[in-house]
Amino acid sequence: MLEPFRAIVDGEEPPPPGARAPSEEELTRALQVLLKSQCVYAGTPGIGRSYELARHYAPFFQAYFGCLGYRFEVAHRDQMVCLRVPLDGIRHDAQGERLRKDETLVLLSLRLAYEEGLRAHQVTTEGVVECTTDDIAESIRTATRSDPPDEQRLIDILRLFARKGALRLGERDKVEKITPLMVLPGITVLSPDTWMDQVRSWGAARGEEAF
Repeated sequence: MLEPFRAIVDGEEPPPPGARAPSEEELTRALQVLLKSQCVYAGTPGIGRSYELARHYAPFFQAYFGCLGYRFEVAHRDQMVCLRVPLDGIRHDAQGERLRKDETLVLLSLRLAYEEGLRAHQVTTEGVVECTTDDIAESIRTATRSDPPDEQRLIDILRLFARKGALRLGERDKVEKITPLMVLPGITVLSPDTWMDQVRSWGAARGEEAF
């Protein structure tokens, strides 16, 4: 990967239209941003040119992350670049860490909220579905017949997935004690169909109502 990296930095590969070739620091940051966040958008704050570089130099990013066992993808409609993590095989990276049960339930509820928004045509032009922490808690309560995480734990879990690019948290309503959520297209990356099927099978084996 050193030669392709150097070719981009030295300008041997055509830079983005109307822009200069990235510096070594910019290209390195783009790689690190994707490793940390997994789903990155054109409007993600604090990432510099990372989205632009990842989209423009997609073949390099595909080859680089392919060496790490990830699949790099560009979703032009959603203005998103992302890393898909294979579900099979033993992994030794942070992306492959197992979720706790409450984290799994919250992730499933976010995916359901996104799917329901799509079916009801309640999605913005940026592919965002809006809901609240109350909606997520009620989804867990209804589907699993168990109590959702308490408010602080729920917020902590949501922040975890927000760092991965699955959602954005709004300002908490101190009177209603709810927080608005904007579920992003990256939720389908963090909870792909095959993963959801596995979780449903796991729930059925434990005698829990499937989502």
